[in-house]
Amino acid sequence: MEGGVMDMQDSGIGRSVAQDEHQGWFSPRRACFRFLGLALMCLMGFGSYFCYDNPGALQEHFHDIYGMSTKTFSLLYSIYSWPNVILCFIGGFLLDSVFGIRWGTIIFMTLTLIGQLIFATGAYMNVFWLMMLGRFVFGVGAESLAVAQNSYAVLWFKGKELNMVFGFQLSFARVGSTVNFLIMENIYGYTSNTLGFSGPECIGVVLFLAAITCAVSMICVLVLGLMDSHAEKALKRNEGKEQEVVRLTDVKDFKTIFWLVAWICVAYYIAIFPFVSLGKVYFMNKYRLEPSDANMVNSLVYSISAIASPAFGILVDKAGKNVLWVILSIIGSLMAHGLLAFTYVSPYVCMVFLGLSYSLLASSLWPLIALVIPEHQLGTSYGIAQALQNLGLAITAIVCGAIVDTYGYLMLELFFLAWLWISLVTAVMIWIMDSNSTGGYLNMSPTERDNYDRNPLAPERTEREKLLADVGSTSDLSCDDPSQQQSNSRTRSRYLSPINAEITDDEIA
Repeated sequence: MEGGVMDMQDSGIGRSVAQDEHQGWFSPRRACFRFLGLALMCLMGFGSYFCYDNPGALQEHFHDIYGMSTKTFSLLYSIYSWPNVILCFIGGFLLDSVFGIRWGTIIFMTLTLIGQLIFATGAYMNVFWLMMLGRFVFGVGAESLAVAQNSYAVLWFKGKELNMVFGFQLSFARVGSTVNFLIMENIYGYTSNTLGFSGPECIGVVLFLAAITCAVSMICVLVLGLMDSHAEKALKRNEGKEQEVVRLTDVKDFKTIFWLVAWICVAYYIAIFPFVSLGKVYFMNKYRLEPSDANMVNSLVYSISAIASPAFGILVDKAGKNVLWVILSIIGSLMAHGLLAFTYVSPYVCMVFLGLSYSLLASSLWPLIALVIPEHQLGTSYGIAQALQNLGLAITAIVCGAIVDTYGYLMLELFFLAWLWISLVTAVMIWIMDSNSTGGYLNMSPTERDNYDRNPLAPERTEREKLLADVGSTSDLSCDDPSQQQSNSRTRSRYLSPINAEITDDEIA
């Protein structure tokens, strides 16, 4: 996975302008082609996100019809996450080294659709182990599909509109979750009252209808694969490039900052997904809302993010400062959960605030991985991040259910607040480490980052010049010692060689 549609320059791909014009709007260099691809990338995740929160939208019906406790109900989310502690990472590695992005995406989307059908069958037959198996298979496919979606985004848009693209992907995914919460209760009522189904059969039919969204996403995956194949051939994307070999052992060389970013993916999302999965009954109990109103409030995190994520993505693309936005979004989430825990401020206000904070974090956090990991390892790195996230969600889904059954929802909110504080401390650590190692590369503006990529030693040179000016003499700091000159030369070579910069004698001097 080397180079993207956005990264290709006319001089390096051997296609003439006349040939591109002959292709018309279907030229991979044209904006309409790229943004049609973006629309398909967004829609490929719609079905999985719609079906992921099907149990949350029907929570009280699962309790009433199947007699589930909150802890047992939480297993439907936990079993989704457990396999991806390992398989999500493996899925990312397979994308990089075995399947390739196109076939890998098709395989993962197929697993997602099959998993939803098994889950619906188990619900229809009132067989709990079959429901669990369906959620297991669904999780294997959906989380690896998310890795493929991120890899597609970087492949096509790295270096130009990547933050915006991540924002749009999150937006469309959350449209799926929002639509789920808004219409599943109505679909259940229609299936029960109009079609005459009842009990387990009613829930089963509703879940089968939900699987249609996964079938639509499968069509998008197939069309996107054809477009990417055309782009690869038209742009001669991999011609003249040595294929990078991806090994599992490369993981040990990942930078510490990557692991801290992955840890935020764990700590922060614990306060989002488990909360939403249990939020409907929480709003019904604390604020005395009707089921449909509780679903609407609960879906606000996703509906707000559907609108705000693209806007925040564009903001981060223009301003940069990714780490700063991450910190501000975590602080906003702390305030929102604090209001939910300790006040009776309108839940609509709290959830809008949480939705805005969540949108800002997703638009600024996930692109950080592409800034610290080489392109040929992105599938593996995104897989690791989501695998760790699923480990956290798998454990906390069970813990959250047990907390609610034993201590109630106030203790659950305190649990979420603790994890948000952990994510805030981690984000501050990233800021400090990045400032010390690169002069703040991850928190630079796009222009500053481009300049740094061209010459990583420019900040050091500037600081050295300032120091020389302050001292007023170059006698103590000049490189008269030949060994010192050689050391400086080696240092510059080590930093500049990855970007194939030509080191001249004048630069060394």
